[in-house]
Amino acid sequence: MRRKVLIELEIIKDFFINAFSSRIRVVMVAMVFFATVLVSRLFYLQIINGSEYQDNYNLKLEKTESIPATRGNIYDRNGNLLAYNELVYAVTIQDNGTYSSKTEKSESLNTEIAQIISKLEGNGDKIDNDFGIYIDSSGNYQFLYTSDTLIQRFRADVFGKANIDDLAYNENLGFDEATATPTQIVNYLQGSRVYNISEEYGKKLRYEIMVVRYNMGQNSYQKYISTVIASDVSQESVAYIKENINELVGVDVEQQAVRRYVDSEYFAHIIGYTGQISTAEYKELSAKDDSVETTDVIGKIGIEKVMNDTLAGKKGYETLYVDSVGNTIAEGDHVAAVSGDDVYLSIDYDLQKASYILLEQEIAGILYSKLRNIKSYKVESDDDVIVPIYDVYYSFIKNGVIDINAFKDESASATEKAVYSAHESKQQYVLSTLRSQLKVGNETIYKDLPEEYQAYSTYIVTTLKALGVFDASAIDASSEVQINWTKEEMAVNKYLLYAIENNWIDITKYEVEKKYADTEELYNDLIDYVIDYLNTDVGFQKLIYKYLLLDDGITGNQICMILYDQGVLEEDEEMYSRLSSGGITAYDFMRQKIKSLEITPGQIALDPCSGSTVILDSKTGEVLALVSYPGYDNNKLANSVDADYYSYLNNTASNPLYNYATQQRTAPGSTFKIVSATAGLSEGVITTTSEIEDLGKYMKVSNQPECWIYPGGTHGSINVSEAIRDSCNYFFYEVGYRLADGYNVYDDPAGIKTITDYASLYGLNETTGIEIEENDPHIATKFPVMAAIGQSDNNFTTVGLARYATAIASSGTVYNLTLLDSVRDSDGNVLESFSPSVRNHVDVLDGSQWNAIHYGMRMVCENLHSFDNFQVEVAGKTGTAQQSKTRPSHALFIGYAPYDDPEIAIATRIAFGYTSHNAAEVSKDILAYYFGVSATEDLLNGEATMVSDSSDEFVQD
Repeated sequence: MRRKVLIELEIIKDFFINAFSSRIRVVMVAMVFFATVLVSRLFYLQIINGSEYQDNYNLKLEKTESIPATRGNIYDRNGNLLAYNELVYAVTIQDNGTYSSKTEKSESLNTEIAQIISKLEGNGDKIDNDFGIYIDSSGNYQFLYTSDTLIQRFRADVFGKANIDDLAYNENLGFDEATATPTQIVNYLQGSRVYNISEEYGKKLRYEIMVVRYNMGQNSYQKYISTVIASDVSQESVAYIKENINELVGVDVEQQAVRRYVDSEYFAHIIGYTGQISTAEYKELSAKDDSVETTDVIGKIGIEKVMNDTLAGKKGYETLYVDSVGNTIAEGDHVAAVSGDDVYLSIDYDLQKASYILLEQEIAGILYSKLRNIKSYKVESDDDVIVPIYDVYYSFIKNGVIDINAFKDESASATEKAVYSAHESKQQYVLSTLRSQLKVGNETIYKDLPEEYQAYSTYIVTTLKALGVFDASAIDASSEVQINWTKEEMAVNKYLLYAIENNWIDITKYEVEKKYADTEELYNDLIDYVIDYLNTDVGFQKLIYKYLLLDDGITGNQICMILYDQGVLEEDEEMYSRLSSGGITAYDFMRQKIKSLEITPGQIALDPCSGSTVILDSKTGEVLALVSYPGYDNNKLANSVDADYYSYLNNTASNPLYNYATQQRTAPGSTFKIVSATAGLSEGVITTTSEIEDLGKYMKVSNQPECWIYPGGTHGSINVSEAIRDSCNYFFYEVGYRLADGYNVYDDPAGIKTITDYASLYGLNETTGIEIEENDPHIATKFPVMAAIGQSDNNFTTVGLARYATAIASSGTVYNLTLLDSVRDSDGNVLESFSPSVRNHVDVLDGSQWNAIHYGMRMVCENLHSFDNFQVEVAGKTGTAQQSKTRPSHALFIGYAPYDDPEIAIATRIAFGYTSHNAAEVSKDILAYYFGVSATEDLLNGEATMVSDSSDEFVQD
């Protein structure tokens, strides 16, 4: 038995010796051992603890989402709401699909987006669109921006460049990124290199898909950020998304706060608007605050921008745990957002609104008084400018009030189709004639061309320069050809041929293929390029309409009917029928609509079409009203830009986006004479009783300027108060001369320095301190004799003149202005207060000298018919400033009331408003509203003010 056991042990021993003596056997044993361990571990993980580890795996996908804060409201000084938030539904999309290739991704996303857009538009909704290119009324791609800097920043974003300077020629694309046209950019984005959008979609839908894809791309490097497809959508669209939520990958409906503005037209220039943060803004703000995101909505201009940090509040955050396809399966930390604080302005809502309406009524009254039933008019001087009614008809087309592209629609009215047909025939004839005119060998010089074809020729040369084909910087102004062209003694074709020969024209801009060619061949190619371009150019199409009207190819009645067809005017079947049958002339119809303000000066955009007025509390310096006309609807620019509306605002000649109260600078005219009076009295070159005799023509300087009343008379021998009353140029010429040491040796720089010093005392050398954009003023730098009456190169804003008027009213207190009153929390508790601060005191005059100035200004208003029988005593100064010999002069008025104890000061400017009487007239109406001395319904009657066409009240001052 023992022997048997020993034998078995020996066998086992031999087995192991043999087994481990082989390397292969050792490896096999090791593998079996490790496999056993691995299987055991997998069994433990997946079977025994599988459920626990699966839960832990799901919880590994963590995302942190920001919670936007509610933006604070904006109120006027009395608590009237001006800007607020409204909760709406928004359709959003996240790219959380799984794709096997870039092609599959594009096809899937494009199909889904197209489906959603089609459904949204079927429900009357539209996509959010802040893209830098839009489709214009003629179906062409155009840049949204007018600023070269903004366009370049947009190009850099499209081509993925960090800086504008990185834009360069792209060999793969075959064009220079720095000069890429809207069409080139769109083709690039829609092509296979980027979004690969099928050409089977229509032009508009392809564009809209591209916009959504581009917006998604802007958020692509921030995970779990939704992109808004459309905001403020209808209940029908909400229902559609909810019903199809399982089929629409990454699409959802979210509640979103959008910004709303009350009576936007009156307050837009002050409040501004909000919008989605741009790339440049994101880079700037995120460098200072890491909570800034690419989807943030921020203030773009105005108080919304200035007080953005106060209004915006503080974001909250929540941590979510999601599965691999983005579904939330658990919630983590939650930090609530803190609402923004409310901003209260110093502006008085009622006064601001009333002042705007009164200013519009006055401007409409001036325009109404200057209308004439003629086709054209050659202006001889700035005091005889009238407005031909045909200029009004054409203005509706030129300024985009009438959409000429709508003429081609199937739904166009019979009138629109008839006008379009006439235009097409006219345009083809004109293009054919131009081609013949531009042929080599045509000897007709510019001035011998018909006026119409002079206009076309000028348009061609101007357009070539705008396109960069004609390099204006390369022109040799001293060349005989250029001199003859300037004198209109050169044929257009010869001028362009010469430009090619001298490399003023960049042939690479229009030669698709590089080839050797002589000058004539290059010229013929240029003409082909020009004709092709003009055939689709909106500006040229509009120019055709101008001459189509003048040639009676279309009528004023047709233009008036189209205003109804396109909804510019509210439907009126009876009036429409009268226009159609000839029962009312277009001239009489247009006069009616201008008088009733159904058609406004801002829409017509002919002189005058703009103005401004600023009203301050003369005791505190508070800004009570700051009006710029025409206004605009900032609701259409907030949240998502209405591209068509934005394009209209940028292209209409009335320029509604421009703040005429803070940005427009013109000569102050005779309103500046108070500075000269102050300087003269302080420097001792005049006294309150000394007199200067008005001789009509001032002979002491070489230009020999005349008093405005001469040669019809003179003002005789007058003192400073009477000179202010009469706005006597001669008196103040002499003051300016004496300030230049005129008693001894005339010293121009010395006189200018003295005038500058006293203008600076009134704050006219710097901006006023208001928070929104304000242009710098400019005090005259030459000709003290002319500067003393407000001419030379004096240029000031209306708000600057209002501060100046306040300083006069208060006998010398100059304020730093603010538009802000306070910041308050949602419960109304004041967190911060604002008020004007005293900049300085004009302390160079004694009481009698101030009285002399005030009395002179009081006599100005006593002698103005506008203030006849006015129940409040007003002191003021009129001013008329010429800018162009072919346009009316600017009309200005500054003043304060009551005369004995001033409460408010006012400055009003009507750009190209003919005579200062018009500015004084509307200022009186505003004062009447403020003091309640006229019934509100009589003042704000919704009709153009009846303006006298006479010009007998200081029209030259």
